Amino acid sequence: MNLKQNLRAIALHFEIPGEFLEAAPYGSGHINDTYCAVFNQGGTRVRYVFQRINHAVFKNPVALMENIQRVTAHLGGKVAGKPDASRRVLTLIPTHSGAAFYRDDAGNYWRVYIFIEAARGYDAVESPAQALSAAKAFGRFQKMLADLPAPRLNDTIPDFHHTPKRFATLERAIAADAVHRAKLARPEIEFALRHKAICSVLLDAKLPERVTHNDTKFNNVLLDDATGEGICVIDLDTVMPGLALYDFGDMVRTTTSPAKEDERDLSKVTMQFPMFEALARGYLSSAADFLTPAEKKLLPFSGKLITFEIGMRFLTDYLAGDSYFKVHRKGHNLDRCRTQFKLVESIEQQEAAMNKLVETI
Repeated sequence: MNLKQNLRAIALHFEIPGEFLEAAPYGSGHINDTYCAVFNQGGTRVRYVFQRINHAVFKNPVALMENIQRVTAHLGGKVAGKPDASRRVLTLIPTHSGAAFYRDDAGNYWRVYIFIEAARGYDAVESPAQALSAAKAFGRFQKMLADLPAPRLNDTIPDFHHTPKRFATLERAIAADAVHRAKLARPEIEFALRHKAICSVLLDAKLPERVTHNDTKFNNVLLDDATGEGICVIDLDTVMPGLALYDFGDMVRTTTSPAKEDERDLSKVTMQFPMFEALARGYLSSAADFLTPAEKKLLPFSGKLITFEIGMRFLTDYLAGDSYFKVHRKGHNLDRCRTQFKLVESIEQQEAAMNKLVETI
């Protein structure tokens, strides 16, 4: 069965009117399989996003979809009546039985969203103005979910940002040296060991638990084509309980450096202060009124910690034989680790200025 035939069959289970016309792979995500499908509805071409959830990564798709259903319904209520309300939150299309997903005969889990038109995600930030727009959208996302009613959301990936546990996993990988690579990564191992003390800072600060996105890459915000506004936060699979600073820290990690995540020329890796300033101003313009003083004070530190954490994860995977992250060349995970650790160094060199800036916003 080809892609068109397969998606046409999947579409029959969802409340989508009209005639199925065509479908093609869509986006640049690495976890789920994403497609854009077009339907003829009364002579108008209407697009939908189909996604097959990667249940090897997300072990409990039912709990994941329960989270997304609750979160999108809550956000939908917050934006109801506002201009472009239907473009400001992802809208799930239910199955004919009213479910938020469909499980096919092969055991795959499928969901469908309305396609948000006249907006797009960018794989790389192009300006501080774009960074500000994205950070403002992520801050608004957290703020709107601050009063999500009980019960607590499900943990879709338990301990996802538990940095001390990530460090313990790295220590085990170093000790095991399963594929005899420790000698090739000695400087990176020593860098990680020197930074052990920072791992528990956020947890020790006793910050309030929030509903957080947990994957705040720049391309997980759609920017309006006409205005450049961050109009909708997408990729909600990791929305779960966490610390607000996990989200801000990941914004710093993924937005402030002009280098690719696997850049081999480390001279290109640097924390660009204007990008950090844009993130801080954008995020705080939305989130300042619900953050505690401790959360605000630790914003710059969070960028260093989350960058260090993902660097540790790349190093752990390299030492363990590249079993988690997809690699496309020899030493790929070590290259990724080095870019993260170089960015940590750049953040440390500018941390005092970052702290001073946040104090003034």
